[in-house]
Amino acid sequence: MADPKGFLNTPRRLPPRRPVAERVRDWHEVQVPGGLLPIVGAQAGRCMDCGVPFCHEGCPLGNLIPEWNELVSRDDWRRASERLHATNNFPEFTGRLCPAPCESACVLAINQPAVTIENVERAIADLAWESGHVSPKPPERLSGKTVAVIGSGPAGLAAAQQLTRAGHTVAVYERADRVGGLLRYGIPEFKMEKRHLDRRLAQMRAEGTKFRTGVGVGTDVDAAELRARYDALVIAVGATAWRELPVPGRELAGIHQAMEYLPLANRVQEGDFARPPITAEGRHVVIVGGGDTGADCLGTVLRQGAASVTQLDIHAQPGAERPESQPWPVYPKIYRMSAAHEEAQVLGSSPVADADARVFSAATIRFEGDERGERTGVQAVRLVGVDADGRPAPGPERVLRADMVLLALGFSGPERDSGLLGQLGLGLDDRGTITRDEGYAAGHEGVFVAGDAGRGQSLIVWAIAEGRSAAAAVDRYLSGSTTLPAPVTPADRPLVV
Repeated sequence: MADPKGFLNTPRRLPPRRPVAERVRDWHEVQVPGGLLPIVGAQAGRCMDCGVPFCHEGCPLGNLIPEWNELVSRDDWRRASERLHATNNFPEFTGRLCPAPCESACVLAINQPAVTIENVERAIADLAWESGHVSPKPPERLSGKTVAVIGSGPAGLAAAQQLTRAGHTVAVYERADRVGGLLRYGIPEFKMEKRHLDRRLAQMRAEGTKFRTGVGVGTDVDAAELRARYDALVIAVGATAWRELPVPGRELAGIHQAMEYLPLANRVQEGDFARPPITAEGRHVVIVGGGDTGADCLGTVLRQGAASVTQLDIHAQPGAERPESQPWPVYPKIYRMSAAHEEAQVLGSSPVADADARVFSAATIRFEGDERGERTGVQAVRLVGVDADGRPAPGPERVLRADMVLLALGFSGPERDSGLLGQLGLGLDDRGTITRDEGYAAGHEGVFVAGDAGRGQSLIVWAIAEGRSAAAAVDRYLSGSTTLPAPVTPADRPLVV
């Protein structure tokens, strides 16, 4: 504890963001470059000597948060990086993309603004790369065992890196043309520039991990045959089966799933297109879904120059304070404004919104075509309010102009039609995720499941934790014992009510 009174004397402070009018004209990250380092030492000094650090319980990785907070407050960045990387393979990802349940569980958050844990994490990770404190860690010797990892999202990458460092020969199979899964094609560039991903992948290649892109396991390659070629198989395909909205007019042109739309925008940044095949430029856009994916769509739509954009959230607008029904240290549902929502509010992108670009307590009941009744393209979204259970309620209807609709309704588990499940004899549980035991094993012997494919739609920090834990299970299976950490079990759940 560097400053015993830091939490009393230093207010919470976040890094500045670039002006809205500037950042919506490009795809760079929204924070002011270099704006974090001048403030992060004092922010780390707000960390209390709380005795029982509940931030550990909020973080499934078990990050050693008080330790690296103290090291940062003392300007010992190298040791802070060592303590951070001891529990997290990819802190530059989580420092940008995680909603920071650790901050909700911070002891200081009982009656004051929490320590800015996520920003400290990001600062440590970025400075570690800039200072050369991050280098490849190839194994001292090889085990002679081989592992195939299917999927290159955060769970698959974490499992692959851990198993490579344990001495196993690992190949990661990715059906897309580039490595990264949703990190590559789902997360917009303005939230995480892909140079951070490419830099980490270069480290993994230097350590010995092999990558096979453009290979769909279950379609291009038989999954059972792949299992026969390797000593173990890790399935980390994510939960990419998107939810549908079966209402009248769904068949109209101009209605797209978020994960049909977002990857195309990212491919423009990769240089694949000069202009995306699906664009919001000049269009009146409605986004159905109030979660993070909807916010990613919102920021992308604004940068593409939409005429207007409104985001529909079926839930009631939450309050600014933690409700009594969601006590500390659980992650509360409160009103949060992402960078994209801030942009929409400043730009006045939606003239009908309740707040920023969002309409709350709104249920979509119908999509409508043009006035002639020709069902060629969407022209409007008709919606009503909802009752206490989130179901459409009787009452007046509202009509929003829309010539483009994006569905951001979340995901229900891994895709059922890839061939992967049947070829390996894998079952699904009641939630639509792959059935596995307490040791991450599923189906044939030597087959393991990590990340959202087994847990269901979750956070990046849980995906990395699962990848690390599944790697420990695979290492034990191959070697008889393991020294790899296993921060979570398949049965563990976040701190929620």
